[in-house]
Amino acid sequence: MIAIDLGSNTLRVLEYDCITGRATADFEKIVKTADKLNSTGVIDHEAVDRVIYAIKEAQQQIDFEGQQVVAVTTEAVRQAKNSDDVLSRIAKETGVQFRMIDGEEEARLTLMAVKERLRKLHHASKSFVLVDIGGGSTEIIFCYPDNTISKSFPVGIVTIAQQYGTLETIAEALPREMLSMQMFCAEIFATHGEVDAFVATAGTPTTVAAMKMGQTYATYDAAKINGTILQKEELDFYLDKLLSMPFGQREETVGTGRSDLIAAGILIFKHLYTILEQERCIVVDDGLREGVALDACQTPTLVQRKKK
Repeated sequence: MIAIDLGSNTLRVLEYDCITGRATADFEKIVKTADKLNSTGVIDHEAVDRVIYAIKEAQQQIDFEGQQVVAVTTEAVRQAKNSDDVLSRIAKETGVQFRMIDGEEEARLTLMAVKERLRKLHHASKSFVLVDIGGGSTEIIFCYPDNTISKSFPVGIVTIAQQYGTLETIAEALPREMLSMQMFCAEIFATHGEVDAFVATAGTPTTVAAMKMGQTYATYDAAKINGTILQKEELDFYLDKLLSMPFGQREETVGTGRSDLIAAGILIFKHLYTILEQERCIVVDDGLREGVALDACQTPTLVQRKKK
């Protein structure tokens, strides 16, 4: 089956074998879905072009023919006034029908993928908090032995970077922009207690982990990223390292057109450490895309189709 996640910044595609429980191919492309969304309220036609071109490129690299395709999209499309027109055009030109999911469903599917990865990593914490820092939103998910509480917040690396422009103004604005997150986390801690671990997924944490592992965007290896520990104090080091690079090297390190967004993301990520009162974080590459695949494979009709 094919699982697709169209986020506010990236299109991520996964070919997954439900029988073996293994990914057989993947594709990822920066499409900047949320570009100009903050100022216009709509998905720009050039962004839609990028999404369509990226899907067609994925279809050239991965054979979609005869496969179940489950495609979801998140915060940028949720916010856009022209979401119906955007999804209709994408379907018409690529054949891929996207389903717009809410923050609660996004959190559920992401948690499913992260739990599976933590199981494979033999992670033993009884409770943890997961953050998914996206382009247009951030999901915070508290996972206790007998309870899961999640909430989606409209704060993401693309929207924050485009709204505030410079790292200085972003840093000044984050305590205000993330106050609702802080209040939510404080309430959860007060009513359910502390957690044993802090886990993070999505582009910013994985990119910082890749820098720590000496990887570039081109040499990125998810298998080596999963389980990487990032200390809070390391974020300043890698932000300074990124900003001190010549522009060309910066683009090579984190991906074309991503350096300003990742820098903004690091500031958001660091503030989350403060809000959650944590000093270390476990990074997991698996996210919504993998959760979509796992969830689809639990559908009996799909499994039967794969067996035939």
